[in-house]
Amino acid sequence: MSAQPIKQVLTSDVTGAWLEGYDPGDRKFIKIGFLLLENGQTLADIIIAYQTWGTLNEAGDNAILIQHAMTGWSDVPGWWPNMVGPGLAFDTNKYFIVCPNVIGGCQGSTGPSSIAPDGKRYGSRFPAITIRDMVAAEIAFSDAIGIKKYKLAVGPSLGGMRSLEWAVSHPDRVESICTIGSSAVATGDQIGTASIQIRAIKSDPYFNNGDYYEQERGPIAGMGIARRIAHLTYRTESEMDVRFGRELQGDETGRFAVESYLDHQADKLAKRFDANTYIALTEAMNSHDIGFNRGGVVEALRAITIPVLVVSIDTDRLFPPRLQVEIADLVPKAKKLVTISSDFGHDGFLVESEAMSAAIRGII
Repeated sequence: MSAQPIKQVLTSDVTGAWLEGYDPGDRKFIKIGFLLLENGQTLADIIIAYQTWGTLNEAGDNAILIQHAMTGWSDVPGWWPNMVGPGLAFDTNKYFIVCPNVIGGCQGSTGPSSIAPDGKRYGSRFPAITIRDMVAAEIAFSDAIGIKKYKLAVGPSLGGMRSLEWAVSHPDRVESICTIGSSAVATGDQIGTASIQIRAIKSDPYFNNGDYYEQERGPIAGMGIARRIAHLTYRTESEMDVRFGRELQGDETGRFAVESYLDHQADKLAKRFDANTYIALTEAMNSHDIGFNRGGVVEALRAITIPVLVVSIDTDRLFPPRLQVEIADLVPKAKKLVTISSDFGHDGFLVESEAMSAAIRGII
């Protein structure tokens, strides 16, 4: 295999064009054909948006798959700073780094805002997808760009669910995985919190059952409420109190400073994310169960045959550490559990770059 960068099959960007003021990075696009989904439906003419860094070596054995979190995208430095580059944890002098946007996404990969085969946007017609469907698409994508086996598959949160699925269903395609702030199964608490977020979006008067792409306005308010709820689960109670407490914003609104902060987070997401994608990916996370049709979680984890590094954040209240302990305790070749101490909860994997880098270097 040539050491030159792989030639790409380019297509036009057919998704997310209605989003304004957002630069998703220098993406490439590739067609992977159709996919038979877990629910028996078929998703046709799939396009995957992705980005790469570094060069695939002559042997083709230095590729690393980074799997983004729910509202992440293919531009890893854009959502996970200080991790990809020369001399960094994902050292582009050594490794060929690949990050595709998931199916169901809105930053270039086929999702609810994409043009369906009939020439209209999918909207409410986009089929339900699961973690296993996402991984099936990642396998087809890897085949399309010529990657036979990854040195490592790594991801936080939703990405960690996918990396774990790779270890269970495709151990022949990856040497090892790293799952960060994630779990083997979605918990009742996670599903409950997520269901409220979905309800907020669907209750927006502009949602129109998911068919809002031809409207002047979409369900921005509903998604903003969902994001505010979610962001509180990403951070910690102590951070919110120490950082904001009961401080007022200092303007004529009379808002508390923490309200203004959450408004800002909602506004940022609205500029780059589609409400239907938010629902599709949230429901996929709710469906996550590594043990489904495999004899249960314990049997599925015990059947993993490759090395697994599990990273936990000690203050994570969305994916509490007990969920990572379960994986590390049950996987036969699990490395010693890495627990990162952070004041920032689930988002600690984004903030604590030095600790994350040290953890990653322990598995590559």
